Order: sequence, then structure tokens, then C-alpha cells
Amino acid sequence: MLVRDYMTTDVVFANLRDGLHQTLVRMHERGIRHMPVLDDQERLAGFISERDLRRPDFVDPDENHARPFVLDDSFKIEQAMTMVPVTVGPGDDVLVAVDLFIDHHYGALPVVEGERVVGILSTIDLLRAVRRRLR
Repeated sequence: MLVRDYMTTDVVFANLRDGLHQTLVRMHERGIRHMPVLDDQERLAGFISERDLRRPDFVDPDENHARPFVLDDSFKIEQAMTMVPVTVGPGDDVLVAVDLFIDHHYGALPVVEGERVVGILSTIDLLRAVRRRLR
């Protein structure tokens, strides 16, 4: 069982300079919770999740003092994204991805071939696969 058999290939991308609010709206419109972030050469620069957008780590640098935060487009994706995300390849065994999801509590992983993002594998993709097998 390979990643390519379960990944989503209709990927919605974000750009480093996209605003946080704009990106959250796009996620809601498309019914997704994760987006690969591309640089100007369309290479993977990072990964952003809905959770990253709701309360970015930079808002509360000291965990004992919460600060007010308004999600707007003055903040850019590059400020909130995970840089150098863990990736899988389309030819990787899907169990490698399952181990990453479990061990690191990831919700999704970019699927990369060479320098190009060719898909995304999410926990929902894996649950759909399990459902198909159980039927």
C-alpha cells in the first residue's frame, strides 16, 4: 500500500505572502484544514494548518501571558507556517505516513516528488481508506 494510492492530488496551495485571514477563508471555502506553502519558484517552503492560523505561536511568546490577537491579513503565512515540514513521497509505504501521524500527531503531510508537491495525505484520506477496507 503506497501513499499515491490514498493521497489527494487536487491540492490547494498558499503563498508565503498570503494573509492569514485570506488563507483561513480559502480553507473554509474549500473544506480543507491544511495547505502546502509554495515559494516564488513553486517549491515547498512550508505547511500551514487551520490550527496555525487560529492562534499562531508568535502571538504568545511567553505561555504565561496571553495577548490579544485579531486574525487579519497584516500577518503573512510565512510568519505562522511550519518551515521545513516533514514530507512523504508518493512511492513511500503508507505505513511510514501512519507512523508519522501517530508519533508526531500530524493532521496531514505534503507529498513531494523531487522538488514538486504532487499531493497531500491527511488523516481523513487514511480514514477513507480504512472505511473502504472495512466494507
